[in-house]
Amino acid sequence: MLRFILEQETQWPTQITNGTIVVVENYLNAEIEPISSNSGPALLLSATVMKTIYAPDFGFIRFSFAQLLNLLRGFKHLVSVYNKDTTPAVLRSLVERAAHLLRQREFDDIMSLDDAGTLNYVQILRYDNLIRRKHKKVLWELTELYTRLDAYYSMAMAVRRFNLHFPSFREGNDPYIEVKGLYHIILPKPVSYDVTFDRDRHFMFLTGANMAGKTTFIKAVGVAVFLAHVGMGVPAQEMELSFFHGILSNIQVQDNIFKGESYFYSEVQRIKNTIIKISDGKNWLILIDEMFKGTNVEDAKNCSLAVIRGLLHNKHSLFILSTHLYEIADELQRDGQIIFKYFESEVIDDTLYFTYQLKDGIAKEKIGYLILKREKVLELLEGMKSN
Repeated sequence: MLRFILEQETQWPTQITNGTIVVVENYLNAEIEPISSNSGPALLLSATVMKTIYAPDFGFIRFSFAQLLNLLRGFKHLVSVYNKDTTPAVLRSLVERAAHLLRQREFDDIMSLDDAGTLNYVQILRYDNLIRRKHKKVLWELTELYTRLDAYYSMAMAVRRFNLHFPSFREGNDPYIEVKGLYHIILPKPVSYDVTFDRDRHFMFLTGANMAGKTTFIKAVGVAVFLAHVGMGVPAQEMELSFFHGILSNIQVQDNIFKGESYFYSEVQRIKNTIIKISDGKNWLILIDEMFKGTNVEDAKNCSLAVIRGLLHNKHSLFILSTHLYEIADELQRDGQIIFKYFESEVIDDTLYFTYQLKDGIAKEKIGYLILKREKVLELLEGMKSN
């Protein structure tokens, strides 16, 4: 549907704007009593009284009618362009519904009068009576339809604006992601990555220094998979994937002071809930950033190894785990299901450089002390001795 809208972009109606929808909704909600539906002299008298004595109300109705005409003409154009056999089913169903709603004699009458230049104040107030009494529900539905259509149009324009590319979905039950040139959509100058997961290699063990790019990469994968599943283009040159039933993330775990739950306990609960969720035999994408930070290193190593070995049994899901516990990789390297990747960083003359390149293997740099030194924390501590 988004591809179709992009192909027909120049045909999208320009008559309808956000202001049109706001004005029509306010018009339908207005508590201005319509004038009598009488015709002839009685109608002329009522309309003249409304125009002169109740001038603000008449001004509001006249202004609203201009936007009402924009709404009707915009929908009429939409129907003429998009109500055809080649239109995708979701879009066509909305347009067909709009075509049905437009089949009101009063709508045709006011557009004809306006085209002929004879839609004067008497006619406006006459049709105001008919429309607000008879067609209020129809107009409400038209505005609701347009908000949905406008959302789809905005999605299509975002695909073009951000140079996104539509992915392809692979048939079958095995989880799969192959992406080339993946990047995080909000970065002004992103570094791109090529990644492949499948049933046989479904767990990525990701290492690297703080600020090297691990979390950004994990989020980039999650964003791309999510956008693909809502029909959007993705921030990548190419992407092929299987259908996933959901994405579960363990990225921003927090303690809960109100429940008296520690950070580590919250981590355990998040992992527990993840395991329960993915035990349903469906396909899931699991994103875990820095598992078990809330306990000592030895405990974290043992807990991480136990969880990773358990998760490896789940062939229906794909996993990305980032960690600073490089040591546990030694006990996992013989497992062919695990993809070992790391983000490169370099230390030159006690200065830290990040390349943001994703490499095969396991990071070896331990640069926490260097960062402490670079930020002059050690100098500040030395200065405390003299105080």
